[in-house]
Amino acid sequence: MRTCDENIKKSASKSRSEELNLDAASGLNLAPQAVLKSAQRGASEQIYFSDFGAIDWRAVQVAVFRANKKALKIVRDIDFTELDVLVGLESQKSALTKNTDAFLRGASANHALLWGESGCGKSSLAKAVFSKFIPQGLKIIEIGRDDLGYLADIIDAIRETSFKFIIFCDDLSFELGESGYKHLKPLLEGSLERAPRNVLMYATSNRRHIVGECASDNDAAQISRGELHLSDAANERISLSERFGLQLSFYGGSMHEYLGIVDAYFAAAQGMSAAEFRLSFAANLDELHAKAREFAMLRASRSGRAAKQFFLSFGEEFFANLKGGGR
Repeated sequence: MRTCDENIKKSASKSRSEELNLDAASGLNLAPQAVLKSAQRGASEQIYFSDFGAIDWRAVQVAVFRANKKALKIVRDIDFTELDVLVGLESQKSALTKNTDAFLRGASANHALLWGESGCGKSSLAKAVFSKFIPQGLKIIEIGRDDLGYLADIIDAIRETSFKFIIFCDDLSFELGESGYKHLKPLLEGSLERAPRNVLMYATSNRRHIVGECASDNDAAQISRGELHLSDAANERISLSERFGLQLSFYGGSMHEYLGIVDAYFAAAQGMSAAEFRLSFAANLDELHAKAREFAMLRASRSGRAAKQFFLSFGEEFFANLKGGGR
């Protein structure tokens, strides 16, 4: 069964000695922190570029679009996440890693849609894959679903550069009557102008088809010789998700899998593996798991997000009690 994990993630800030391999033409080979500092030396605390083409991507790894300023903000405090700490997502990790690696190598690669239940690791996996490939020169631009009208302008500014970009949209979904999804077409399929070869889109969504559906969409459906033919409205909405060549699904796991995620969170707090934690705290596991089960039942969720919230609620108390009374 695919398990949920939003979460067994730890902030994996890269060491200052870890090098970032940028495009050879740039002549730069700097640690991530040094690259970001060099881009902002002598500047104000927050750096924005309203002229998207003015960004020197040799010195920038990640940017996020800010609609209130109609500008790209340079991200300095990147939330690095290790792939190894994501539990139970092996097939999804493998597929997204292979796709991203192929993209960076110049091989064929697909736009990716990570869809499924809330709290099951979609965003965490995307960030973990980005963390793996940013040191290899991958550039990330994050944009909200309400700001997709600016997507064409951003693409125009980066399509002729020598860098590889992933446009990331977290929680991509549209309600009935919204038409913002139409701004995705030039990137996903191109128009009269070919889609850029150096840009992919990765998106997460709780909806498989991204756009909301309702029964009235099928009012115009026809049945011919026992076959159902969907209405044009339904076909249009379904076609959006089909433009993502790589689709990865995420579902909630069993209670056993949920408890495994809980163990991993508590283990990470002690700098241990989950197996080491179970061995070292064997006498306390039954009590811990009983509280974790109760928490899951109260939340009606066995997701990785629920496991993380349980740890945040009871982790400090658990270790404080052990310190006070001994194991």
